[in-house]
Amino acid sequence: MDSKAAETIASFLKTKWSGQLDVAIVCGSGLSHLSKGLQDPVSVKYDDIAGWPQTTVAGHKAELVFGTLGGKGVVCMRGRFHTYEGYDIRKTSLPILVFKFLGVKLLVVTNAAGGLNPSFEVGDFMVIRDHLNIPGLAGKHPLVGKNDEKLGPRFPSTSDNYDTDMQAIAFKVGSDLGITSKMRIGTYCFVSGPTYESAAEVMFLYNNGGDAVGMSTVPETVVAHYCGIKVLGVSLITNKSIVDPDDKNVATHDEVLAAVQGETEENMLKLISKTIEAYNPAGAGEGDDAKAPAPVPPPRASAAQRLKILEKRVTALSYTVGVLAIGLLASVGAAYAAAKHMAPTCPKKK
Repeated sequence: MDSKAAETIASFLKTKWSGQLDVAIVCGSGLSHLSKGLQDPVSVKYDDIAGWPQTTVAGHKAELVFGTLGGKGVVCMRGRFHTYEGYDIRKTSLPILVFKFLGVKLLVVTNAAGGLNPSFEVGDFMVIRDHLNIPGLAGKHPLVGKNDEKLGPRFPSTSDNYDTDMQAIAFKVGSDLGITSKMRIGTYCFVSGPTYESAAEVMFLYNNGGDAVGMSTVPETVVAHYCGIKVLGVSLITNKSIVDPDDKNVATHDEVLAAVQGETEENMLKLISKTIEAYNPAGAGEGDDAKAPAPVPPPRASAAQRLKILEKRVTALSYTVGVLAIGLLASVGAAYAAAKHMAPTCPKKK
């Protein structure tokens, strides 16, 4: 962990914003409008921050916006960083360490995600309950390297990575806004990108518990939890991931950005803003009037849906096996013929 660099950047940012900071918001693709809710905003361009990465992706701005919301100090990160841009995974989560040194107590991460769960629709808001860190399982992890015990433990748990009090607040706010039908809760799958998932990869992620998939967020939330910052994650479902190998539709970044428009854009802004307003930095998370029933996990695919997909996969597999078998038989036949032709002929006995 590059704690020295983070501390240096934090010291610089304190010259731009001297107030108390309670909350940091990370804006996902097309979600930079979330800074609109801040009062008395102060903007700092990424170019002006020495040692700060630069974003290269459409839909991501390049500035930090400081301000207040509901009496709390908030910094909004308009543009995040991804490993597919060429950054080391530890670099993508450097801003979280900076926020730690700035005194942030709650991290709100947002993202545009593909829906794996067939019950999800474009425009739904999925509160993140858990994650699948696919690159992390393969060794691409933001906490790899020498540990700084002042920040967190060498072997942190992630089973409690996402704060349940904040999840309850978000669902209560969703109910108050009249968007309960759009509210979901589930597991976010982190993949490195930049390619969108194949149909087989989508089924692999879904069958292993994933409800939405994207190319960010998890490195940030893991580092935040590691160093004692509460985490709330919200995914905006911007497209339905392709599960049928015969489907001719393809996922595009333009499709993702187009989904973050109009009413959906406004609802996301209200959901995040009102949730932060209800958050109490000095307490457990919310007031008594913000209590909400525990969110209900989304339903998985029906037996009929799974059977239909399975039938197509069995058909495709049977075809593949048949082609391989024919090829194998042809190879064996050719090898036998060649061996027979090359075999030495024994002289006949007189």
